[in-house]
Formats: sequence, C-alpha cells, structure tokens
Amino acid sequence: MDQRSADQARAVFTEGMGAASATSGVLSQLQGRIFAVLFLQDHPLSLDDIATALQLSKSNISINIRGLVEWHLVRHVSVPNSRRDHYEAAHDFWRVMQEIMERRFRWNIRQVIAACDETARTARADRAGSRAEERERVFIEGRLEALRSFAAAVDAGIEAFGRGEPITPQAMQAIRVDPGRKR
Repeated sequence: MDQRSADQARAVFTEGMGAASATSGVLSQLQGRIFAVLFLQDHPLSLDDIATALQLSKSNISINIRGLVEWHLVRHVSVPNSRRDHYEAAHDFWRVMQEIMERRFRWNIRQVIAACDETARTARADRAGSRAEERERVFIEGRLEALRSFAAAVDAGIEAFGRGEPITPQAMQAIRVDPGRKR
C-alpha cells in the first residue's frame, strides 16, 4: 500500500470512528477520532502529533484525551529521550468493553433496579383502598417486576461478560432476582 492509500485509509477510519463515537453515549466525536489516529499507528504519538493529524489545537486534544485515558481506551506512555506526553491506543478490547459495561451500562441498569424496588415498596405501603385502587396497585407492581426482571437479567449478563463467561439470551430470560436481594 502506498503512502497516499494508507493516508486515505486512515482518514476513512478516523471519520468512521468519530461518527460511531458521537452516537455511542460514551465518547464524543473528537474522542473517537483521536482514538482512531492512535489505533492505526505502530508507535506512540505526542499531543502535537495528534493535533497535527487532526488539524486541531493541542489544547483541544489534551482536554479530550483525558476522557480516553479514563475509559482505558488510550494510555499515557513514556518515550525515551522525550519530555513530551505520548499516547497509544488500547489493544485489549475485551478489557476496554468490560470497563465500559461495568462503569456505564451496569450503573444505569442498577439505577433502574433501585427505582423499581423503591417504587414497589411505596406501592406496597398502602394496601387499603377500593377495588379499583387495588387493581391499580397490582398492575403497577406487575409492571415494575417485569422491568426489574429484565434489568436484573441484563445486569447478570454484564456480570458474566465481565468474567469472560458466555451467557445466552435464554439464560438471561430465565434469571429472576428476589427484589429484597442486595447486590
């Protein structure tokens, strides 16, 4: 592959990763582009190198690279005989996805479970009332349990993924977690 083709391929990848990141809910478009630039390099790049590749300011790159480091998508590395900060992209995607699943999605799922539990406790607190009120309470509790069961199954799937264990959709659907159980 000649240099022009390699540069063109890198540009396509950089824009594609930027677009994918922009809709991820985890990274910004620029963070996706920074990751892409680093990922297709066989050596660490300085902030200046990344800024030049993306035709952006070094300060803009510096601000955005912090999030990538936080998500373990990029790591800060030392380069002999250089005082500049250098970075390289992660290569262990299983570890990266475990981190994202645990820190982002599992936290959200647990918020759903907590909201269901609290709402169910509130609904159970007042059992007296008319038949219509009782039907409404039973309806609400049923809906909450359905959502809670789904969220618990997703939580278990994320936990299995984090341990590197396979989990089938059928196994996830079979999971029923006791609402009083502490996780």
